[in-house]
Amino acid sequence: MTSGNFFQPLDSGTVPRFAGIPTFMRLPQAEPEEVDIALIGVPFDGGTTNRPGARHGPRELRNQSSLVRRVHHVTGISPFDLVRVADCGDVATNPFDLDDSLKRISDFYARVKKAGAVPLTAGGDHLISLPILRGLASDGPLGMIHFDAHTDTYDSFFGTSRYNHGTPFRRAIEEGLLDPKRVVQIGLRGAISDASNYDWAKEQGIRLVFIEELTERGVASVMDEAKKIVGAKPIYVSFDIDVIDPSFAPGTGTPEIGGVTTREAQALVRALSGLKISGADLVEVSPPFDQGGITAITGATMMFELLCVLAEGKAKR
Repeated sequence: MTSGNFFQPLDSGTVPRFAGIPTFMRLPQAEPEEVDIALIGVPFDGGTTNRPGARHGPRELRNQSSLVRRVHHVTGISPFDLVRVADCGDVATNPFDLDDSLKRISDFYARVKKAGAVPLTAGGDHLISLPILRGLASDGPLGMIHFDAHTDTYDSFFGTSRYNHGTPFRRAIEEGLLDPKRVVQIGLRGAISDASNYDWAKEQGIRLVFIEELTERGVASVMDEAKKIVGAKPIYVSFDIDVIDPSFAPGTGTPEIGGVTTREAQALVRALSGLKISGADLVEVSPPFDQGGITAITGATMMFELLCVLAEGKAKR
């Protein structure tokens, strides 16, 4: 279904939400060259260090996104009427070869960038952000606003594993894909393995916002500072579902209690409005650990929040 030149979701008054082929937000399938915003799945959890299952995230996020409706109740934005947005399928990752998967992902996103589309990705574990950035940051390092319980700037696991879901942003900074002085990480919490775990990130100039500071200052104050830090140049947005408290989102690989509420998460994403966003991801939804689909519906709803911000910015540009 299309309205003018824009792809449209299936009408729930014509095709019930429980029927039809599951796609992101019940949109048609299309190629990156046909859209302004590409909804993409990356079914990969080869970087997981403990609880697996995020490879099943994109499929279940598609299922639960059938509950997404057309118009944002606060902003009034209908992203499907502002830009061309469609489901551009999954990256064909290789479950037996991590290096090959990383290359497949980066090649796919280089194509998306060449097409001029802004990708909104459903993961997958957090390692997928590294090859996505490799595909998108060909013009120079991006800034980043990163919502997560963890910094994901560790060096390695088991002494040799430098590519896993705890290391993507350290590698991205080392590779010149991110400008660390334009990186803000929000919602950090939980006990750490070593007292020096945050030292490297601080030395690079990354702004770390722990959950206690976010709670004390509030969403508006923290996001105002974050927007000043990243400035007017292009940024990437990465949203790990574990930034949300596991009472709201239990289906994830590395849950940490004491996180943000779903309402606070929505406010954080809405505050991204006005930034120049080159791409965004929603990662670490692990359906095998979910209960009643609560994590997946939360993830799908947060993808809609991100989509509204991306559509607003893309339409203005």
